[in-house]
Amino acid sequence: MHRIHAIPQSVRFLVAGGFAALVNWLARFPLSLFLPFPAAVAAATAVGMCVGFVSYRHFVFPGSDRAVAHQLRDFVLINLVSMGIVTCVAVVFADVVLPRAGLVWHVEAIAHAIGIAVGAVVNFYAHRLISFRPSASNGERPAANSVPSQHA
Repeated sequence: MHRIHAIPQSVRFLVAGGFAALVNWLARFPLSLFLPFPAAVAAATAVGMCVGFVSYRHFVFPGSDRAVAHQLRDFVLINLVSMGIVTCVAVVFADVVLPRAGLVWHVEAIAHAIGIAVGAVVNFYAHRLISFRPSASNGERPAANSVPSQHA
């Protein structure tokens, strides 16, 4: 596990977030069988959120000494905002942008992937600054690519 933390935090975030995004994206397909597209995107985002919390906490931001309940609360709040962003971007791309660009092939899958990508940028900065930050009592912020402590 210590070797993983020698990898820059941004790379760990991309790998963990990429896995959570893949789970999110794949979950939408079966959900779309019985839910309208916006609801399926939102539900899939919730599935990806669960995978993301565990991945980010253990592999990307393990140095946070904040209570897990506080990390989870902030993570969920940020992801609810992100869910709105992902859903809006996906719907706008599926209903407006991609059809106007002449794309008719797998429009919903492509639109959902674009929404996930936009949400990922928001998530990285928000989770780094809020969800998994060191506690206020710690008084220190780790450097962007430093090897975090093993408190978590």
